[in-house]
Amino acid sequence: MRLDDYLSTVGVVKRRTLAKELAQNGMVMVGGRAVKPSYQVKINDIVQIKGKHALAVEILQIPSGSVPKAERDNYFRRLPVI
Repeated sequence: MRLDDYLSTVGVVKRRTLAKELAQNGMVMVGGRAVKPSYQVKINDIVQIKGKHALAVEILQIPSGSVPKAERDNYFRRLPVI
């Protein structure tokens, strides 16, 4: 699944267009390096979002479709921002 799609589907970022813009501007990093919105996420990837509302998450599962709000926490785990 694409990074921008993943971030919006599981609710890390509200809109896919915002996730895409963040990645295009070098604000999203996986494994310590900036990635494009089309990056294919994998389980155990550590995604860091820089900026005013910095955030770091570990990918636990990759959804196959839409995710109900009540189940979103099953797909990622928040990590301390370094």
